[in-house]
Amino acid sequence: MARLIERAGGVASVSPSMREVALAENPDAVDFAYRLISGQIDIVVLMTGVGTRHLVAQIERHMARERFLAALSDVTTIVRGPKPLAALKEFGVEPTFRVPEPNTWREVLATIDAHVPVANQIVAVQEYGQPNASLTAGLEARGATVRPVKVYNWDLPEDTAPLAANIRAIAEGAVDVALFTSAHQVVNVLRMAEQLNVAPAVRQQLQGVVVASIGPTTSEMLRECELPVDLEPTHSKMGQLVAAAAARGPALCERKRRLSFVANGAASRDAVAPHRGPWDEGPFMKAARRQPADRVPIWLMRQAGRYMPEYREIRARTTFLELCKNPALCAEVMLTAVNRLGVDAAIIFADLLPMLEPMGLELEFAHGEGPVIHNPVRDPDDVDRVAELESIESLDFVMETVRLTRAGLPPAIPLLGFAGAPFTLASYAIEGGASRSYLHTKTLMYRDAGAWHALMSRLARGVTRYLNAQIEAGAQAVQLFDSWVGCLGPDDYRRFVLPYTRAVIEGIVPGVPVINFATGNPALLSLLSESGGDVIGVDWRIRLDDAWRMVGYDRGVQGNLDPLVLLADHEEIHRRARDVLDQAAGRPGHIFNLGHGVLPQTPVDNVVALVEAVHEMGASRRP
Repeated sequence: MARLIERAGGVASVSPSMREVALAENPDAVDFAYRLISGQIDIVVLMTGVGTRHLVAQIERHMARERFLAALSDVTTIVRGPKPLAALKEFGVEPTFRVPEPNTWREVLATIDAHVPVANQIVAVQEYGQPNASLTAGLEARGATVRPVKVYNWDLPEDTAPLAANIRAIAEGAVDVALFTSAHQVVNVLRMAEQLNVAPAVRQQLQGVVVASIGPTTSEMLRECELPVDLEPTHSKMGQLVAAAAARGPALCERKRRLSFVANGAASRDAVAPHRGPWDEGPFMKAARRQPADRVPIWLMRQAGRYMPEYREIRARTTFLELCKNPALCAEVMLTAVNRLGVDAAIIFADLLPMLEPMGLELEFAHGEGPVIHNPVRDPDDVDRVAELESIESLDFVMETVRLTRAGLPPAIPLLGFAGAPFTLASYAIEGGASRSYLHTKTLMYRDAGAWHALMSRLARGVTRYLNAQIEAGAQAVQLFDSWVGCLGPDDYRRFVLPYTRAVIEGIVPGVPVINFATGNPALLSLLSESGGDVIGVDWRIRLDDAWRMVGYDRGVQGNLDPLVLLADHEEIHRRARDVLDQAAGRPGHIFNLGHGVLPQTPVDNVVALVEAVHEMGASRRP
């Protein structure tokens, strides 16, 4: 590696960061061997060359090597790339199938899908260092019974001095490019940084360093550890990695160090302080903190929209996507709505989906069809082409919308940022547009838990960066929209959605209120509360008092008038608004809103009447 780096013109500082430590006693490996020779194993997956050699060495202490290798030759064997292939050939065994590059667990599953039916089969997987939960989940989803065979553990190198020196150099800002050549290397670098008490500095400095990854598995680990991935070679080889870093490193390094931490999407939530101002003493922010206020605050989802003639006039001059990317017009339509309606909070005028464009999805708002994604994610291989939202630079038009809207609002009115929740974004990306059955989404979710985890984790990290950037630009609170999650039952929500929504909310800047909003299934409310948020948004399909009991009184609630009520006369609007207020019972923490957005057919006067009614009837309510 040092010679490769120096040949490319770099100054090399190479340090070992990990070593394999074979298990001294391994009864599980011996048990696997006896099961194999007795016909109780159908398929063997060998993940590493070192592991294959360790496995044979551990087994031959208890039985003849030839007996074990003969049994291995009689079953289907799958090798993950050239190293386990070479190890097997040393023992005179020709594998049945070889996994193609880049040799990740996804290629293992793709090979199995193409050649090896595993339903009702017993599959032994030689693990390397630690279990691969994604591979295990993928095999089990295909009907296999998985028997893991642990062979060795990862550990730090015996001499950690070179690694410590490199880690200190990163912490001191003396490194331009960091090359990672294995997934567990990432874990050990952070582990050693903790031991040296420089972990926060290392994490911060790596945001300005060009981080180069050898391949998809290492990239995934870097992202799971909330570290950036700036480049990855076409092929997972050392020479290709160094060549890519040499070719693209200087320009990437200059750009990264020019951008702020938030602007490149890499700032930690602790690097941004919430904006303080007169809005903190207003009814919206007090309600978000469950503090008593002089009135119940009200704002409306889609409060700037097609029901307003001012909006229609602007919209007639441009497409929807062009409008979303024009900060001046976005600020104008929202400021007009706030002034016209007299609401207690503004929300930026934007859409959920443009965030997907820099992640590699081709978005169009087709006339009469709504949003269309022309390259949807339909199978596990498609997940790999969904790029990490490493930088929000390409979404700066949203940040400029935040800045202009904040500048134009009265000081007492807070501004909300927002984003789609991971599940809703994933569903759009998978379905390619609107859906009634969510056929493709649920197929991927149920069939390949590993691919689902990879996609949802990537989206959760992107949403967190995106929302924190909006806060940095001037938003006082944020709302997470899970508009499509109502298609799931509670068990699926807990398994496939809750961890990712929680990850987003836990990553938001401390002190900034988060509204967690979902529609379509009141049975999810308690789980929605469990996933996090200062305020839980409630749609109209449940009474507000019942919803608050489910959510818990340690959270605020937002909602929940049926949007269609605004098509009724003023008397009915007043009556239905009073019902919602009565159900809230004056308890601090209620933010009045609709159960979803204002409909295009709604008369503006009716919206104004609702706001005035809530202000009048919601004044000084106490439990």
